[in-house]
Amino acid sequence: MSSEEIGYMSATRMLNAYREKELSPVEVVDAILKRIEEINPKINAFVTLLADEAMDSAKKAERDILEGKPIGALHGIPVSIKDNIFTKGIRTTFGSKLYENLIPQQDCAFVERLKREGAIIIGKTNLPELGLIAMTDNPLFGPT
Repeated sequence: MSSEEIGYMSATRMLNAYREKELSPVEVVDAILKRIEEINPKINAFVTLLADEAMDSAKKAERDILEGKPIGALHGIPVSIKDNIFTKGIRTTFGSKLYENLIPQQDCAFVERLKREGAIIIGKTNLPELGLIAMTDNPLFGPT
């Protein structure tokens, strides 16, 4: 299965593929990271990529599945987070020079829930400065 096919796969399909041993979280995260590497220079969607952390999480998710451990509703599913959402230890800029060095000390509630259910955070995505307009462009990362 190609990186592009995996990139368009629904979370439900991924979870079924994990259960049926057709795909693994490591294969999915690897495919997604390759796709980002291929496309992001053209579209500038990701402003922070967490490749190593995502792959470590994917390996753990795969072990949990193989060992039959209890898993969450989003176990092994890659997700991205907008850059205006607090993510513990990960720079959160709001696309603004005002916050270019902000590193939150905690996750926001929905990021906590995503992690608790086993989602894998791939990275943070671009947005308009402070999220104030409908077109993505900001002084830190430029347009998407």
